[in-house]
Amino acid sequence: MDALENILNRVSARALSEPYPSKDEMDIVYKAALRAPDHAWLRTSSFIEVKNEGLDKLSKVFEEFAKDDKNLSTDVIEKYKNAPYRAPMIIILVNSFKEHPKVPAIEQKLSTAAAAQNIMLALNAMKYSCIWRTGKLAFNEKVQAELNLENHQEILGYLYVGTESGEKKKVPSLEIENFVSYL
Repeated sequence: MDALENILNRVSARALSEPYPSKDEMDIVYKAALRAPDHAWLRTSSFIEVKNEGLDKLSKVFEEFAKDDKNLSTDVIEKYKNAPYRAPMIIILVNSFKEHPKVPAIEQKLSTAAAAQNIMLALNAMKYSCIWRTGKLAFNEKVQAELNLENHQEILGYLYVGTESGEKKKVPSLEIENFVSYL
């Protein structure tokens, strides 16, 4: 796929199903992720790949998080429990902060966000699709602890991955003038 066509036509899928990328395909996807800008080569980005029985484990983590909130209804708890099954594979985006005199925490997070964009573009080029989700399950110390992350690590989001099913979203038309100014 042409690189510019890939960038200009990538959209999040409405729904995802099997198949998901193979191990060899995911190796390429992760190599693309690690080409993201990374000031001082700190290597703050890492990923947790979740599929098969891993989805069941993640479901339990999400359900336990939801049960801890006494204000949530049983319907909402069930929604959290079922969230991992929206796709056959999930990539958890993890940022590991590293103290550095020239690279602040926000820049390290932005590097992981750029890695996520590279993942999405690589998947799109391979004819897979994904959806980036955050919400209460990201940036969440309880979920991070349940996933055995350390204090300096933070979940920036979840990429739900698979093959697009259902009707494809239309790429929105955007007027450049609404987003660009000139000095």
